[in-house]
Amino acid sequence: MPLSMYDASVTVFLHNLNQLSHLLDKGQAHATAAGLDPAALIGARLAEDMLPLSKQVQIASDTAKLAAARLTGLTAPSYEDNESTFEELKARIAKTREWLQGLSREAFAASEERAVSFKAGPTELNFVGQGYLLHFALPNFFFHVTTAYDILRHKGVPIGKRDYLGRA
Repeated sequence: MPLSMYDASVTVFLHNLNQLSHLLDKGQAHATAAGLDPAALIGARLAEDMLPLSKQVQIASDTAKLAAARLTGLTAPSYEDNESTFEELKARIAKTREWLQGLSREAFAASEERAVSFKAGPTELNFVGQGYLLHFALPNFFFHVTTAYDILRHKGVPIGKRDYLGRA
């Protein structure tokens, strides 16, 4: 049986958003155990010109829901991007997961050939569904999930590869 666009997108996003929430749990536990201000972790960056942990989580969430919406022709929910605590970031992930879980496999029918166009800053990007998912949406999603992991690890949170990957 060939790999469906649903399986290549929704199931991947669901699993990895779950792992991202797990990483945030570990970050919150570390902050509590070490007597750190949780806001310091939420606002932490790998480099001065990079986005903070909170924004990495927000963009990972947005990438997952927007990719699914663009592939199905549905409208993704909009969030305010105002999360500033571990609880709020985990709630955003939960809302994103809930929305993704409500999508049917049928909604992705023929999505590999669907035209996908959107603006990224001033640039208009144009894709065909499968190329969009494989060469833009998934790499972008994993960039932000990985950067969130890296920020937490860099700040001393005791996480490793198993925390990132979880179980398939």
